Amino acid sequence: MRIRLNSDSSTPVFQQIIDQIHFAITAGELDIGDKLPSIRSIARELSLAPNTVAKALRQLEFRGLIEAHDRSGYTVSDYTSESRYQTRGVSADKKEVHDAVDRLSSGLFPSAFCKITEDFLSGDPNKCNIIHADGAGTKSIVAYLWYQETGDADIFQGIAQDSIVMNLDDLLCVGVNGRILLSNTINRNALNCPGEIVSALIDGTEMFLSKMRDQGVYIYSGGGETADVGDLTGTIAVDSCAVTVMNKSDVIANDISGELAIIGLSSTGQANYETCDNSGMGSNGLTSARHDLLSNHYAQNYPETFDPNVDENLIYCGPYRLQDPLPNSNMLVGEAILSPTRTYAPVIYKLRQELGDQLKGVVHCSGGAQTKCMRFGKNIRFVKDNLFPTPPLFRTIQAASGTPDKEMYKVFNMGHRMEVFVMDCQVDSAIDIARSFGVDAQQVGYTEPYYKTSVSLTTPSGQHFSY
Repeated sequence: MRIRLNSDSSTPVFQQIIDQIHFAITAGELDIGDKLPSIRSIARELSLAPNTVAKALRQLEFRGLIEAHDRSGYTVSDYTSESRYQTRGVSADKKEVHDAVDRLSSGLFPSAFCKITEDFLSGDPNKCNIIHADGAGTKSIVAYLWYQETGDADIFQGIAQDSIVMNLDDLLCVGVNGRILLSNTINRNALNCPGEIVSALIDGTEMFLSKMRDQGVYIYSGGGETADVGDLTGTIAVDSCAVTVMNKSDVIANDISGELAIIGLSSTGQANYETCDNSGMGSNGLTSARHDLLSNHYAQNYPETFDPNVDENLIYCGPYRLQDPLPNSNMLVGEAILSPTRTYAPVIYKLRQELGDQLKGVVHCSGGAQTKCMRFGKNIRFVKDNLFPTPPLFRTIQAASGTPDKEMYKVFNMGHRMEVFVMDCQVDSAIDIARSFGVDAQQVGYTEPYYKTSVSLTTPSGQHFSY
């Protein structure tokens, strides 16, 4: 490969070296085991100080893309991103959380997507209670960066939607079909996040709830809390909690068995209840997305947006700014990352209405992404061999980070964020219902009996992985 520096670019030269070698590896121009030119030869060719080149190669080494050999320079490594993701303090599958929670009571329906309890609120023996909490995660930090550079506080309306949807779409998986009461919590650093951000979050909450009620999803605001906690956060965090009561007989228990079809509901495009095109980004994987896509510009200017304990080589180490065009897309990078998380509520409500008990299972591909289904059903192999094409945003994240396919499908939804399980005879009906809302759908795979619970996944490019 040949490195070409752009003297007119605002990107530092060492970062340009990183980006070009990184892209050469992920594009296959450099293969595992290939030897890189020496530091001195690269420095001489580019008319740079050797220390500048060494700095770039050290960061590539830290990313796991290359490895150093005594007296023989660097070679391309057999890279896996697992340690990289963990080093940022994030668990893709939240195994340690599940291990802790699994010691507790699993509720009335142990295999259900959410914990379901007796009706402690009214004491009705035929009903049950569900309370669920989630939030927008670190996506709010990207909104903060956008706000700081554009002055557009309205971007936080989408963050309000993200926080709600991460609760609502989990509730869909147990068949919730009645009234839902929502409370939200805004934890902010008041010095960095003024009142107009709080106003945008509140307005965004009310607008989204109203839109859902227009779609027959009766969710209401029950108030919330705004806390000024500058000691805990440099920016802002937005969380919600939802509670509902439903009939025990209406619960989708997710007793997923073999010989079912898996229907994937696309995370991209524009549903007829959305106002703009969706990139497919949900509220999972944002720590990786923002640091691997966004440039060191944000580390230099906004130190309040990252953990100083994380190695500096993993902080905003990408090639893009928020206003840069996203490759192979009509969106900007920032617009794609901040694309509000799609809710599938209208679709799932209709599916349940039309299919009834024939809707055997619903899984929100959130934490754990395409491996999330492994938590439901026993001795089942989930075969996913007809996945949607990878959306441009996820292709760009992968190209910038060098993350292997196997890890990408554990962190990001990669094209569908909700999947439903039906008998073969209901496949066409389920797909037609989803498409009637402008949400693309297709059979992405099937289940089969197996000696253990696992996922067999084939990517659109033909690579095969087992989890």
